[in-house]
Amino acid sequence: MASMTIEGHLEQIAAGKTSVRNTVEFFLGRIKEQSGLNAFLEVFSSSALVRADYLDSAAETGRPLGCLHGVVIALKDNICYEGHKVSASSKILEGYVSPYTATAVERLLAEGAVIIGRLNCDEFAMGSSNENSAFGPVLNPVNQSRVTGGSSGGSVAAVAAGLCHAALGSDTGGSIRQPASFCGLVGLKPTYGRISRHGLIAYGSSFDQIGPITRKVSESALLLEVMAGRDDFDSTASTVMPERYSSNLTLNGKKSYAYLREPIESSALNPRIKEAFFKKIDDLRKQGHTVEAVDFPFLDYLVPTYYVLTTAEASSNLSRFDGMRYGYRSENATDLESTYKLSRSEGFGPEVQRRIMLGTFVLSEGYYDAYYAKAQRVRRMLRDRVEELFVKYDLILSPTTPDVAFKFGENCADPIKMYLEDIYTVLANLTGHPAVSVPIGKDDEGLPFAMQIMGRLFDESTVLAAAETIFID
Repeated sequence: MASMTIEGHLEQIAAGKTSVRNTVEFFLGRIKEQSGLNAFLEVFSSSALVRADYLDSAAETGRPLGCLHGVVIALKDNICYEGHKVSASSKILEGYVSPYTATAVERLLAEGAVIIGRLNCDEFAMGSSNENSAFGPVLNPVNQSRVTGGSSGGSVAAVAAGLCHAALGSDTGGSIRQPASFCGLVGLKPTYGRISRHGLIAYGSSFDQIGPITRKVSESALLLEVMAGRDDFDSTASTVMPERYSSNLTLNGKKSYAYLREPIESSALNPRIKEAFFKKIDDLRKQGHTVEAVDFPFLDYLVPTYYVLTTAEASSNLSRFDGMRYGYRSENATDLESTYKLSRSEGFGPEVQRRIMLGTFVLSEGYYDAYYAKAQRVRRMLRDRVEELFVKYDLILSPTTPDVAFKFGENCADPIKMYLEDIYTVLANLTGHPAVSVPIGKDDEGLPFAMQIMGRLFDESTVLAAAETIFID
């Protein structure tokens, strides 16, 4: 049996106990067995096996092996892989085949990874439950009556169900961390610009960030180490040199932690999450770390600010999907105008249409200053406040989500209730800081929940080392 962990797989490869082909075949079998989860939109069986044979032959000839030799990774369906379909789980991109590979994926391939398929997600990464996909919802492997969270629902389901070693997601407002919490996994959103966005289908360009979803903190550290770094194809990719994150998972000295008082005192927070959260704080204090409550009176502004800005960017980014050059085109169109109108109204789902219309509204004449410009000023204020906290504290703690995974259909009738699922995660996207979600417990029904650790800009080393300290397997 192939190992479910990256570390175990690499040990088996080094000991000659398995081959890459055997590993890929093992996961292909599991994907077939667990097809009812609806995690995969497409399995790249042929190309994955060809890749496996190539890697096995390279090993036999004595060529140096990459640090991810034979590690099986799946991609959220908004990350491009040359010669393979990518649709952002939307009808509007039906049949589109990517002509290039995302920079993050190229770097994984360069270290010997195998890409096994593309994963279901909320359409154009817009959602917190994976119920907005044009191809149906993803079932939570922990409890199939519950959502996986979103928008990277297929990514977390694939890892949690043991269908791959790890998966890539994208995080615009919590789309890696929130579903990772719902499925008991580690989900990392790096600093904005830490990983190139080249090859990521855009939702909100100043928010989006690719990140790993894994079983262990050390695995997220390794994948970040491989993917991070400057990229000539992305001007927003940072030139700050990445570190050897996987070799630096021990906290150096005692750290100072802040936790945000308002989220913990909120009546919306599940009491079991609150109890486990304070238990972890007690553990940190016993280890000699400083942990203090701090006021953050802007909680009510986070979600409105986030949705004003991201919908505005979505309105601009999604204007390119018009039924003219690629993707879905309405069969009912009779002229240019009807092609635009019908292709977009038929090709986009209700949630995407809602966000495009909202974004168009906040950017329109007469409303730009009242909404978009004001939201940008609030974003600046939020970043200034977070930077003030990081003058005194090394890390900021909060719950990842207010509750455990909810049942299908529970929040669908109320978009505002669904949007509030992101209330604890959007801050890191608004300010650009790195944040990781690590499991800290389960409720009486066995549903997992997590703690979020947020750090200084480009200080993923400290964030990951702290996560390793807090993480429960």
